[in-house]
Amino acid sequence: MALRKKERTYSRYSTDAVVLLGKLIQLARKEQKTSESDLADRAGIARSTLQKIEKGDLTCEIGLVFEVATIVSIKLFDADSRFMTMQIERADDKIALLPKAVRRPRKSVDDDF
Repeated sequence: MALRKKERTYSRYSTDAVVLLGKLIQLARKEQKTSESDLADRAGIARSTLQKIEKGDLTCEIGLVFEVATIVSIKLFDADSRFMTMQIERADDKIALLPKAVRRPRKSVDDDF
């Protein structure tokens, strides 16, 4: 019996954000007059993977997408690297204060007879 892979659904916001990022990457690449093959080579990926990224394919690895965006000089966050480092450290400090695991609250037992 063959198992069918469950298709993943994404929110409209996530879908639109990935499509927008893909289009921004494609626009930047074309403005820089860089071919798909050249950009794919610089990123260390196949040309077909770059095409998926530019089309907003949600199955592409986020690291690959971020790397391609960085290569074509798209700013992913409105901050410089020092600010991002500071924000990462700040988030780490906050996370350290929280419990290591989060569990669902137990159902209360109704023992009132």
